[in-house]
Amino acid sequence: MEAAAENDPTPGASVEPEESGRGFRASDEALMFMSSIEPAELQKCVFPESLVIVSESGRDLGEFTLTVEFSYRNHKPCLLLHAQSHGAVDDCPCGTTVTTYLTSELEVLEEDFHEYVKLTGHSMDKRRHMLQHDGQMVINKVASVGEEVTEESVSYPVSVLRGLVTEGSSLLLMRLFALRKKVPKHMTCLSLDQQLHIVPTSFSELGVKQLEVQGEMKEVFGVERIVDTVEDSPTTWQCHFLDNGHLISRVQVGSPSSMRLPQLPSNSEKGLEKIPLVWEEDLQMHSKFLDRKEELKEDHTSYLRQHPEIRTLISDFLQFLLLRKPDDVIQFAKEYFRPFSTTCPEET
Repeated sequence: MEAAAENDPTPGASVEPEESGRGFRASDEALMFMSSIEPAELQKCVFPESLVIVSESGRDLGEFTLTVEFSYRNHKPCLLLHAQSHGAVDDCPCGTTVTTYLTSELEVLEEDFHEYVKLTGHSMDKRRHMLQHDGQMVINKVASVGEEVTEESVSYPVSVLRGLVTEGSSLLLMRLFALRKKVPKHMTCLSLDQQLHIVPTSFSELGVKQLEVQGEMKEVFGVERIVDTVEDSPTTWQCHFLDNGHLISRVQVGSPSSMRLPQLPSNSEKGLEKIPLVWEEDLQMHSKFLDRKEELKEDHTSYLRQHPEIRTLISDFLQFLLLRKPDDVIQFAKEYFRPFSTTCPEET
C-alpha cells in the first residue's frame, strides 16, 4: 500500500482548510452566480426528462433519466434532484444513480451516489454518501471490486467547500446556464474526485450550434465541464441544451457512447414523462415516507397536547383495568366506556 500523500485527507478525520483543498477555492464568478439564482429561474428548471444512451454505431445501450422537483428536508424547503442511467456495455449491466438535496443557491445538503458494473465473476460497486452535519460535510464511501471491499470516511468544514459542485448539482447548474444562455467567464467551482480529494472543476461555453433531432434542426447551447483529479487525467463532459433548458445531448469526451434526446418534448408531454423506478437504488420514495412520517408524528403530538384529557382518560382506564384484571378485556372496556358513548342508550 502506498503511503498517504502529504496534505491528503485522513480517513475518518476532520480535515483542516489548509490541508484539505491544496489551495483550491471556487472563483468569485462562480460564487456570485450561485448567489444570484432567482426563484423564478429554479421554477423553470423543475421538470423531468429522458435520454437514450447509444453507441458510436447508433445501437441503443440504455437510458438516462433526470428529475428536479421542489421538496422538503428536515421540514425546510429545498430542491430534490434524482438522476439515473442504466444499460449494458458488451452485455455487462452497468449504471449510476444520484439523489441530491440542494438549497436555492445549489448548496449541497445531502447526496447519495451509486455506481455499478456487473461483470462475470468480477463486479464493481461504489457508493458515496455526503451529508452536512454540525458545520462539516461528512463523506462516506464504500467500494466493492470482486470480493474486496474498501471503506473510506472523511469530513471537511463546510466553509472550505464554498462553491462545491457534485454529480447531482452540476446537472442543475448546467440547466441554469442553458436558460441564461451564458456561462460566466472563469467559472471555476470545487468538486471531489474518486479519492475524495478537493479538486477544481470548470465550466465554459461551447457556443450555439444547430443539431438535428428527428429530422428537425434545432438551435442548441453547449456547456463543457472539466473535472480535475489528483492522480488521474481530467474528465471532460460536453452537454447541449434547447432554449427551454431541456438536455438534448450529453457525452463524456473519449467515451464510445453518448446520450441523446430521442424526441423533442411537446407542450402536452411536459411534466408527464414516466421515470422508471429502481426501488433498491432509489432514496426518493424512502425520503418522502420519512418526511410524511414526521409530519404525522408532529400532528398527533400537537393534537394530544391540545387535549390533555385523552391521557387522563387512558391512564384511568389502564389503572382500573389492572386493579380488576378481568378475563374478558374487550367486554370490560366496552362496559367501562359505555357512559361516554353517544349512540348507546343509557341503562336504567
